[in-house]
Amino acid sequence: MSPTISKAVIPAAGLGTRFLPATKATPKEMLPVVDKPAIQYVVEEAVAAGLDDVLMITGRNKRPLEDHFDRNYELESALRRKGDGERLARVQESTDLATIHYVRQGDPRGLGHAVLCAAPHVGDQAFAVLLGDDLIDPRDPLLSRMIDVQARHGGSVVALLEVDPAQSHLYGCAAVESTGEGDVVRVTGLVEKPAPGTAPSNYAVIGRYVLDPGIFGILRRTEPGRGNEIQLTDALQTQAADEGVCGPVHGVLFRGRRYDTGDRSDYLRAIVRLASEREDLGPEFRAWLREFVRDGMDGAAAG
Repeated sequence: MSPTISKAVIPAAGLGTRFLPATKATPKEMLPVVDKPAIQYVVEEAVAAGLDDVLMITGRNKRPLEDHFDRNYELESALRRKGDGERLARVQESTDLATIHYVRQGDPRGLGHAVLCAAPHVGDQAFAVLLGDDLIDPRDPLLSRMIDVQARHGGSVVALLEVDPAQSHLYGCAAVESTGEGDVVRVTGLVEKPAPGTAPSNYAVIGRYVLDPGIFGILRRTEPGRGNEIQLTDALQTQAADEGVCGPVHGVLFRGRRYDTGDRSDYLRAIVRLASEREDLGPEFRAWLREFVRDGMDGAAAG
């Protein structure tokens, strides 16, 4: 059995170019999803899985991330004077979530390099990596399942989502074989963004990983790959090909609710879906949506 996993790594050094100009001065991780920044959903997911030690890999212009998870005494004092306990609790919620640390990546040399920046903090423990573009619904505890699989099998575990074969070239894709366990497969190979028609399967790697610390040694030896970046997928391919390095690679097949905030259209859909399900917003918002869809944009604007 592996030691209990307590550390989560969240790479957050990207420039967010797909959301320009909104991300010119605001980190993409701080873009709101309803009324919380996307990054807070990710930290909440880690905490719900029992990971109370969070390391964010940041870069330039990411100071708002630190400010969001820090105390804001002036704002808290103002809310306290107004007797606004509800908003005060919501402000303090992000501060009290977990113990959060930060390290700068420096040169943006890919996800593999970002993960390697976590080595001094993680040490010789297995750890989780959560990417901020994928928000996983808390009703579908993917990360907890992955931690359980890693504890039983050792090695590393990736989250896999079945995608349309026409979309496989947008992801890292896994070659897999059955384990006899419904939602768990053994990963025998990985390819980062394969050319159309060449993917080993339509199982795509999404942004959740539970990694053996031996991955750091592999990453140090991994040459830049696609995009001239150090790819985590390439390091996991090395591990899958030689389990003696740091154990096998398994995949958990995810069939739950995932909100992709990685591009503008999916980001908007994520907001609509999450807002629609909120008890405080959903009823009124769903009624407006039905009217909007029924009457069309022009009719809704006129009304």
